[in-house]
Amino acid sequence: MENTFIEVKSNGMVSAKQGSNGRSPYEHQRKAMECMDIIDRLEDYSTLVVLPTGGGKTYTASSWLLKMALNKHKKILWIAHRQTLLDQAAESFQKFAYAENMPNVSGFRYRIVSGSTDHDRTIDIVSSDNLLIAGKDSLGRNLQSLDSWLDGEGEVYLIIDEAHHSTAKTYRKVIDYVRGKVPHVKIIGLTATPFRTADSEQGLLSKIYTDGVDRGKPVKDNKGITYKIDLKTLINRSILSRPIFESYSTEEGFGDHLGKDDWDRISHLDVLPEDIAEQMAGSAARNRLIVDTYKKYEDTYGKTIVFAVNVVHAITLAKLFNKAGVKAEFIVSDVKDMVTGARISSRDNEKKLESYRSGDTKVLINVNILTEGVDLPRTQTVFLARPTVSTILMTQMIGRALRGTQAGGTAYAHIVSFIDDWDEHIAWVNPESLFVDEEADFSDDPVEHQKHELRMIAISKIEEFASILDDSVDTTAIERVPFEKRIPIGMYAFTCLEENGMDHSYQVMVYDSTQEAYEEMMHALPALFRDFGVDEEFLDEEILAAMAVQIADTFFTGEMIPPYEESDIIHILMYYAQYEDIPKFYTFGDIDRSRLDVAAIAKHIWDEDLGPRKKAEYVDSIWDNADDNMLRLFFGRKVYFWRQLDIEMMKLSSPDIFDDEANIRYGRRDFEDMSLHEIGEHDPDYEKELRDGAFERSLNREGHYVCADCGFENENRIPFQVDHIIPMNRGGKTVPDNLQILCRQCNVKKSDKL
Repeated sequence: MENTFIEVKSNGMVSAKQGSNGRSPYEHQRKAMECMDIIDRLEDYSTLVVLPTGGGKTYTASSWLLKMALNKHKKILWIAHRQTLLDQAAESFQKFAYAENMPNVSGFRYRIVSGSTDHDRTIDIVSSDNLLIAGKDSLGRNLQSLDSWLDGEGEVYLIIDEAHHSTAKTYRKVIDYVRGKVPHVKIIGLTATPFRTADSEQGLLSKIYTDGVDRGKPVKDNKGITYKIDLKTLINRSILSRPIFESYSTEEGFGDHLGKDDWDRISHLDVLPEDIAEQMAGSAARNRLIVDTYKKYEDTYGKTIVFAVNVVHAITLAKLFNKAGVKAEFIVSDVKDMVTGARISSRDNEKKLESYRSGDTKVLINVNILTEGVDLPRTQTVFLARPTVSTILMTQMIGRALRGTQAGGTAYAHIVSFIDDWDEHIAWVNPESLFVDEEADFSDDPVEHQKHELRMIAISKIEEFASILDDSVDTTAIERVPFEKRIPIGMYAFTCLEENGMDHSYQVMVYDSTQEAYEEMMHALPALFRDFGVDEEFLDEEILAAMAVQIADTFFTGEMIPPYEESDIIHILMYYAQYEDIPKFYTFGDIDRSRLDVAAIAKHIWDEDLGPRKKAEYVDSIWDNADDNMLRLFFGRKVYFWRQLDIEMMKLSSPDIFDDEANIRYGRRDFEDMSLHEIGEHDPDYEKELRDGAFERSLNREGHYVCADCGFENENRIPFQVDHIIPMNRGGKTVPDNLQILCRQCNVKKSDKL
């Protein structure tokens, strides 16, 4: 065997880049850093930095920490609940690691920790790590893994991303543990929505974040905020888009026969009963309205994210868009473990997201995956095809379209709601209400009012899609969509409650390879819970692990490329335990490139080899053309459009112009520190050698395989599994001397004890 290690991006050494950072902070980012300078005068503190979605929270925090922490040999613990957030934080530190920000050090060591196979484990943490970026649940289950890393430190920076989640029990456990180990802990929570939530949740947040800045001085009891900027200010500065609110009545009524328990479940948990969700998803007129609304004004809405109701709804909408001549794509999330919650797979989903960012894709159908931590600057429209009672969720959904021209986005954002008749039973969140307090003076200009009226009366040709709905609810229709094998076909998107009452969102990616297994699993969930005799709302980790093993052994066998993740099964079990219902399934899709897409315009100029004069004439013609005036809505001012066009032209002339300087030396991971399945992904023959060897060593004189625990023997391998003698989470290695075989029953018993 020639190689015994692979290069990984989960840890490494980042060297300081020479020269200056070409990106200058916006005024609000610069002021946020100045306020952080002020509160940093305190020996320890716990505070919030509040920047609306699109305001650059990660950039602001990482740039400041490079200078104020890493440059001063101070350690940073950055915690988040989704793998996407972990990856983005690491990328931000790497991208902006310039010598001007850290003149006292030549570089720093980083490590990303989660249950994902893409990341390191808590057992890999070493004291020499300067920047530790970790999933909060990983740390919550293995707090002692921080002991050697924290030992001897007098001061540590603890950053909590998406801090409105930090009232959850696990976050508080981590905070208390670090405070118990280090004399001075400086806690900074990053969020866009700190106090747009229930009063009880505000109280919990105020107990965690107790320090702020007022009139240039650090203070106590200032709602725990060091810096905050409102949406209106960022909109006026063109950092965020100006929202244009539109609504369409579906003329559909729901909920007439629901009981009090159902209404309470909707009001408190934001969960629609399955039969109601099916009614909404199966409404032909409602779905035609959604598709026709987009199709008729495709140029106006441009890049659009659609938030759907459930699996049937997402599949139906995807097929409706496709049949209407709009390629419908659906995006999914790959949950790696209980550590990080949901994450977008860098190997699969990123392809779709990059297609959307580049302009090849214009419409994404999803639920919660695109609410946090995903940078989609070209989004101009959000379709709210599902209602919600959650102010935070509504803020996150509409926030996907609020990146302004100064931040590489659009001048206006269309927030399109589809309103059903619920007979006033539920106080659904009105997206306009989120702007009432500070942005009450928003109003559409006359042109937009006219466009709105035109959209309201221009829905036509509805009957063209009537025949489509007869077979569109069949989930096998997804397989006929020409997607690449490694691109997910759908997602289960759902929210679980923490025991303290806070919710936690998860998304589980489903591929062609795992679709049947997931469907069978969903049908078997009632029987599984009966067999295990559990009816608790919150299951402990041992029960969850045992049930996950049973599911995996029963349904997730054989070659699966892409594979399933055990953590996905665990999250679904958590959901079913709380709701006695299966999660909803959603899809998203991709449509043709728009003629107004900047990348497409740049390519036309490139292909036609237009000189400077002809290029200027062409740009003027499409800018001034009434049929193409969406360019004005995208960019507001022609200079912004020209800037973006020039960037796209540079990409065509020099594809590597934006490549980062090679300043990272990635770490390595030995095969002996990987699971058998992980080894199989890189060297299947060696994995087979290890497995075969374990079975050969278990043979007795009669040629039977023997369980190392109970002594059960059999002439074939079917009843047995290869097992680590010393578990990997306790330091065991994947080497021949540490492998044995156990019968399935003994393996389950051993799992129950771990």
